[in-house]
Amino acid sequence: MHAIVIREPGDADVLEWKPVPDPEPKPGEVLIDVTASAVNRADVMQRMGFYPPPQDAPPYPGLEVSGRIAELGEGVTGPNVGDEVCALLGGGGYAERVAVPASQVLPVPRGVDVAEAAGLPEVACTVWSNVFMLAGLREGETLLVHGGGSGIGTFAIQLAKARGARVVTTVGSPEKAERCRELGADVTVDYREDDFVDSGPYDVILDLIGAKYLKRNVDALASGGRLMVIGLQGGAKAELDIGVLLRKRALVHATTLRARPLEEKAEIVAGVREQVWPLLESGRIRTVVDRRIPMAEASRAHELMEEGGHVGKILLTV
Repeated sequence: MHAIVIREPGDADVLEWKPVPDPEPKPGEVLIDVTASAVNRADVMQRMGFYPPPQDAPPYPGLEVSGRIAELGEGVTGPNVGDEVCALLGGGGYAERVAVPASQVLPVPRGVDVAEAAGLPEVACTVWSNVFMLAGLREGETLLVHGGGSGIGTFAIQLAKARGARVVTTVGSPEKAERCRELGADVTVDYREDDFVDSGPYDVILDLIGAKYLKRNVDALASGGRLMVIGLQGGAKAELDIGVLLRKRALVHATTLRARPLEEKAEIVAGVREQVWPLLESGRIRTVVDRRIPMAEASRAHELMEEGGHVGKILLTV
């Protein structure tokens, strides 16, 4: 098969579409013929040498795919060869084939194009696990989503609104603000002109920035608020005023999805299938795809991701 190989850590041009050995499913895994993968910020970090894959994952980038099951590993029951599925991966999605634990495989939701489904597993599992499983966002509470135009942002806005929350999001342009309002955001804050703290307080904050926003995020929390940090685009180190947390009885929780044990990933995927998939199949939330690019041109997709002008997911098609 072919896969995107990282020649060496560096800029987007280090990505090469090359022949590599075919994967084989281990016991408990399924082999998927890939229709599409999707670009995530973690893929860019891996390409630059800052985010290596887990030890048991393929070396190629790609945290999610869609396609058709080609083979079942020993002991797998439930899915069948030929089923259209999407899957959450530890890596290896930028390839024509990938082996993945059956517990991390989801059916393509009814009414969703199989290629577009490639952009669902990572965002759905990230938003569900952080905003709902850990932060416990409830109906009537207010969620602040940083980076509303991102894949995570566009999904979080829709899922929170579908479950009865009020949603505020930060954006970097009037165009992105309009798109986010179309998806259900109640308030949009242009971070280039305004301070999101002024639109608070917030019961839950979903943050991809990290250090740069830490103080203001804590300042913006409501009493009993929960700050979920899932990215470090604004740095990894900052000073935290624990006194403010004490007065607010607030929580700061940092998480990653990729390195979680298989049992935790299976629990998250099961929750997504039960709680999120019906909303997709009913049309209450939808996939948001910026564009599709041939997987062999992954370097161009990474450049677009780094430019930051996209809204929703950038897909890589085989």
